[in-house]
Order: sequence, then C-alpha cells, then structure tokens
Amino acid sequence: MDPTARRTLGSTGIEVTQLGLGGASIGELFVRVPELDAFQTVRAAWDAGVRYFDTAPWYGRGLSELRMGAGLRGEDREAYTLSSKIGRWLRAPRNPATFTTAPWAGGSPNEVVFDYSYDGIMRGFEQSQQRLGITRLDVAWVHDLDHLYHGTGEKLDFHFGQLAASGWRAVDELKAAGLIRAVGAGINDRGLMTRFLDLVPVDAFLVAMPYTLLDQGVLDDEFPACEARGIGFVIGSPFASGILAKGDTPDAKYAYAPASDEVRARVRGISAVCERHGAPLAAAALQFPLGHRAVASVIPGASSPAQAERNVAAFTHPIPVELWAELKHEGLLREDAPVPA
Repeated sequence: MDPTARRTLGSTGIEVTQLGLGGASIGELFVRVPELDAFQTVRAAWDAGVRYFDTAPWYGRGLSELRMGAGLRGEDREAYTLSSKIGRWLRAPRNPATFTTAPWAGGSPNEVVFDYSYDGIMRGFEQSQQRLGITRLDVAWVHDLDHLYHGTGEKLDFHFGQLAASGWRAVDELKAAGLIRAVGAGINDRGLMTRFLDLVPVDAFLVAMPYTLLDQGVLDDEFPACEARGIGFVIGSPFASGILAKGDTPDAKYAYAPASDEVRARVRGISAVCERHGAPLAAAALQFPLGHRAVASVIPGASSPAQAERNVAAFTHPIPVELWAELKHEGLLREDAPVPA
C-alpha cells in the first residue's frame, strides 16, 4: 500500500494520507522519549510522505501537542492535515507533592479536567492552540466520552448532557470561525457510536479499539449506521496497544492492559498465517482496516524515528490475497470483513 495516497474522510471533504502518525507515543505512553527523538519521529514520518498527524491534550498531559507542533513548525499549513481532541483542559496540580503523571511514563505535570461544556471545550481548544503553536485544526475529536473513563451510569450521562446542552454550541462556533473543519468522536467501546449519532451531528469517528485484526464486531451495526450517513473512520489503534505489532511476547498489551491468554492464542494463530505467506504481522495489522471503504487512514504511534520508518515499511509490504482468505478459513477473521484488494 502507498502511505502517501490520500483518501477523503467520509463526506467532510478533508483528505488524509492512508498512513498517519498518532501522537500518544511521543507523549510517553509506555516509555520515556527524549525530546530530540520525539522531534525526529515527527520529521521521519514527514520525510516518508505522511501528511496526517493526530494528537491530544491527554497524550502526555500536554507533552504530545507541544512536540507535534514543534515537529510541524515551519511547514505549509495547507500541506498537512492535523487533528487533536476536545473534552479535557489542563491545569497545574493542586497538590504537587503527591501528583503523578501516571499512566504516562513521563509527560508534563498537568492535572486533567474532563469538561464537555461550552466553556470547557473553548478553554481546552485555546490551550491546544497555544501548545501546538498552530491556530487551526482540520478535525477536533470529542475525546474519551466512554465507559473506560466515565463508567456506564450517571457520570457518563452527565457528560453527554454537557455536550448536548452547551458543548456542541462551542463546536458550531469554532466551525463557523474556520478554526475547525470537522468534528468527530474518539471511540474505545462498542455501542457508543450510535449514542453519538442520536445526540449530535458528528462528521467522523476515530475508532481506537473496536476495529482491528482482533475485533470486527462493529461491522454488525455501528459501521453500517455510520456509512448510511456518510460518516468516515480513522483507525487509531491498529496494533491494539502493541500486541499486533510485536506478537505474543511476555509483555504483550491489548486494550492498554496485559493481554489475556485467549487474545494471545488468537494472535499466535494470526502470526502463523502471516508467516506462511511471508508477511509480517504488523503489516497485516496496519493494512487490514483500509480494506473497508469508509476507513480513510490508520494512525499508529511511534516513539522513535526508527519506529516511524518501520511503520512505513510495514505499510508498504506486499500482502497476498491468500493471506486474508486463510485467516477467514481458519476462523481468525470474519468472513464478511472487507480486506485490501
């Protein structure tokens, strides 16, 4: 696959390269990343022709936006597509003596405040502008309005209520001012896409976990419902937190936690099929989502220039159609899952 080829994100008119760069890793998700390495990671992606970059206030508690902005500084703003997130703003810790940046390995010493209200979205967006040093976003994703952070009860309902009651007014104003071109939502859990569709007019979804080589359940209902409305997708965690990049290793992670025995066994099966067809597991994981006609881009993270270059190499590695057919025959991939031609 060509990482520099462009696809349009749903009906937004926004073009993104098929391969993008996700910003969580340079925010020090699992390991500390020296400043120069972070800068050179962004530049390595740029030099390889990547022109879609995604970050968030949450990534490294502001550190990723600072680093992404530095890596893009000086480039023609019309030459690339940039997205970040809304729904959090940052402040100095109230008790510095006990504060920790966890779950980030490093990051910046900022407390996070979830806020999907008008004031919260406006405050968070302005902070992002300042950290990035870039005024305009192409896409703003409503971030982590999901079960992992807010449970399934009153807290989640409260934040959805904030977004509907006043937060979306901020979105409309930012769009009208030309400061954002499209607004979507970042999804970690199944079932929430339809809730967004019923509540606000989202333009796209950033799907972080529910559509990978390990999980295609959204093909049952949520993806078709979105396609019917012209909504496109970006796939934000094609390696499923790492296990689809490294394979079944002792420290393998799935969904940001240690992988279960069941998941590890499934990955071993997928890896064996990939090996028989001469394709790296990471290559299959990166390329698979783009078989779906509504998927515009995959945005793996990288914490070093070498990782960014490996992502490009995996993305361009030829994969025979027989590999996908065998995965389906072995029950390791849904029969109805669309695959790259």
